Amino acid sequence: MRMSVIGCGYLGAVHAAAMASIGHDVVGIDTDEAKVCALAAGTAPFFEPGLSEILQTGVAGHNLRFTTDIRAAAGSDVHFVSVGTPQQAGGYAADLTYVDAAMDGLLPHLRPGDVVAGKSTVPVGTAAGLARRVRDTGATLAWNPEFLREGWAVKDTIDPDRIVVGVETVDGSPTEHGARAIEQLRDAYRPAVEKQTPFLVTDYATAELVKVAANAFLATKISFINAMAEISEATGADVTLLADAIGHDGRIGRRFLGAGIGFGGGCLPKDIRAFAARAEELGRSESVAFLREMDAINLRRRERAVQLVLEALDGSVHGKRIAVLGASFKPHSDDIRDSPALDVAVRLHGLGGQVVVTDPAALDNARRVHPHLTYIDDRDAALRDADVVVLVTEWDEYRRQMPPEHAASLVRGKVVVDGRNCLDAAAWRAAGWRYFGMGRP
Repeated sequence: MRMSVIGCGYLGAVHAAAMASIGHDVVGIDTDEAKVCALAAGTAPFFEPGLSEILQTGVAGHNLRFTTDIRAAAGSDVHFVSVGTPQQAGGYAADLTYVDAAMDGLLPHLRPGDVVAGKSTVPVGTAAGLARRVRDTGATLAWNPEFLREGWAVKDTIDPDRIVVGVETVDGSPTEHGARAIEQLRDAYRPAVEKQTPFLVTDYATAELVKVAANAFLATKISFINAMAEISEATGADVTLLADAIGHDGRIGRRFLGAGIGFGGGCLPKDIRAFAARAEELGRSESVAFLREMDAINLRRRERAVQLVLEALDGSVHGKRIAVLGASFKPHSDDIRDSPALDVAVRLHGLGGQVVVTDPAALDNARRVHPHLTYIDDRDAALRDADVVVLVTEWDEYRRQMPPEHAASLVRGKVVVDGRNCLDAAAWRAAGWRYFGMGRP
């Protein structure tokens, strides 16, 4: 199939390269000329495992190209809209400026029979309004939310755990236009469909809600265990053992029950805030009132990590060398958007600490946003002469490949604050370290 992908940020670049890798003819379109030049040369503009390989293969095979010219979308059978929906400045609601601009640019180049597939995370009700504009061209709108995990985005696109397609319906059944969109997207995802990947057809509103509801649920689960960490700290309980115990319940499960400094990134924080804002617009703010508290719990855990550092250093970090291990919001990514790791580093710097940050992938991004911090590429160099070590992103370089005895030979003070509860506390204590965890005695 011929496809266009409008918006080549994290979502769009991965989607374009992945679609080309399964045999489609894809053009990616973005307004950022520097990004387009990099992608056209086969260079990924951000760190994502596996992306460079499929990007280079697609460009070299001439079935993947990139441009700033929206007219290149003309002639495609399916047009994926994958632009960002950031949080509004000064508010919690989603900013749909980029979605509206993408649609404005695309509409003149649509043909009858084309399918526009929205992938951006939007407030429920957005698709219905856009569908009317698309329908006037003879094309059809579908809403096809993404469920990518940073660090596994290529796999999640090529081999997803489910495909959701929201289309125009009447009395619960797809219209003729909706049915055509369904078949087009079955063809687009043919390898996954042939593997019997669940292909779920819904109305527009349900498809929009699937994405934000999934993110809200994950945020709730993470925030719940962090709330239990707060109770554990007040009672002397160990939240990691608590999570293990309740995680054996098949109805609960252990995944996403890792207490620590909380979630970040470009999706969960802004999506749950936008969801709450939209519910308020719909007159149903009480239905998701718990999301406000989830957000508050998440932010409190960052402050708790700072408090642990202060406790470890007798109440003051002034003049102390602090090695911060991690800058990205999660491992296997260079994404620093709303990164709890960088937030902790910035707070410690503001208190007078001599903060040194290291990370396997995210230092260039971190430097651009927080140039006042000190950055060192080499982990051991960052550890050298540190008064305290603060682990805030659970890269394997820190959790599995940093023996406590080796780290002890480099630092000045054998104090570690484990902001992700990913270290073996007993092993570190046996090596002479004072170990501080999140919600652990």
